[in-house]
Amino acid sequence: MAEKIDVAALISGGKDSALALYYALKEKYNVKYLVTMIPQRDDSWMFHYPNVELTGLFAEACGIPLIKAETSGVKEKELEDLKSLLMKLDIEGVVSGVISSTYQKTRLNRICIDVGLKSITPLWHKDPKRLMETLITDGFSVIFTGVYAYGLDEKWLGRRLDREALKDLVALSRRYQISLVGDGGEYETLVLDAPYFEKRIRILKAKTIWGGESGYLLVEEARLEEK
Repeated sequence: MAEKIDVAALISGGKDSALALYYALKEKYNVKYLVTMIPQRDDSWMFHYPNVELTGLFAEACGIPLIKAETSGVKEKELEDLKSLLMKLDIEGVVSGVISSTYQKTRLNRICIDVGLKSITPLWHKDPKRLMETLITDGFSVIFTGVYAYGLDEKWLGRRLDREALKDLVALSRRYQISLVGDGGEYETLVLDAPYFEKRIRILKAKTIWGGESGYLLVEEARLEEK
């Protein structure tokens, strides 16, 4: 069992950070805060972009205070923005949902070393298919909100992650060598419900932004509802 230290969890609203938080809570870390960095550009190297504003509902749904900060989204500079925020928090560790990106892992580790925090990465090098299966079997409600890789078309936007979707993803992964978990930026997701949510997120209004070969689902209105 993990030492019961105070931590902050980096949250984007997507499946990886939501699953990492799930494992951190199961391991009895005291998650004092959720932390969201809001990039000012859509090609941030480190941080999730589509619908990141919905992390407010995510935090409210699981009853954990949310700390938000803007970041330029510029490579390396955005790391300093995160570092500045973490230095202000009364925590001993940081939880992140990095799975296989060495770029993200090494930089998060460096930030944690610089500010004296423990880097907690519950998903690191876990089997991608098993992670996806855990999301399905353990009651996460996940939809695809952005697609940016060959083989993923407009029909994926708004699609729910279920066994059929996973089967299709596995086939696409084999055919086009894309990351099954989207760790290379192939797609983005949004979590509408999780085992630790007290309420679920309901989308009231959304529209598709499509650029011919890639695009995303922009959530214009959402609210919490009873489970």
